[in-house]
Amino acid sequence: RKVQEERERISHDMHDDLGAGISALKLQAEFLKQKAEDGDLQSDIDELLKTSEEMNISMREMLWSLNSGNDTLGSFIDYAILYTGNFLKKTKIVLHSECNDIIAETPVSTEMRRNLFLCLKEAVNNVYKHSHADVLKLSFSQEKNCFSMKISDNGTGIPDDQPKGNGLRNMKRRMNELSGECNILSENLGTCLVFKISV
Repeated sequence: RKVQEERERISHDMHDDLGAGISALKLQAEFLKQKAEDGDLQSDIDELLKTSEEMNISMREMLWSLNSGNDTLGSFIDYAILYTGNFLKKTKIVLHSECNDIIAETPVSTEMRRNLFLCLKEAVNNVYKHSHADVLKLSFSQEKNCFSMKISDNGTGIPDDQPKGNGLRNMKRRMNELSGECNILSENLGTCLVFKISV
């Protein structure tokens, strides 16, 4: 109970202090950009705005992971779809999502939720950077106490001779820590990552 209360306190402090600071920084940068006439200076200010936006997104992710009220499958899935949609918004990749037999109130630990999210984040980033896909599909399913998250794309797939990168190794390590599975299927019609855990 004490750990949960401390998490909530840190979450509130981050929201109030860091959140307000980042917002103030962004406002100041936007004000400076309006006054700046030099092209290079405007470019530097754009970088500052981009960094502040990335910090804001990172902070929201941390707040979500700290909030024990989000320790359910339903909350994880909602956030996963929201995050992926926001990430792909400025790309040409179209997101499709589906849920099968999910019991939304199924409890999951904070550690499990966080590791699943980091796997999703890495997988979505890989699709964007390497796949040349124009469709990404998120599929979530539950069969009794087994939860599956599938991330598939219609891109070029992973070449057989390509060595596995740190991202794929990290995803496998995270799932091993949860006593789960991470399987990678690569075909001519794209790549499919399947994550399975007991809930």
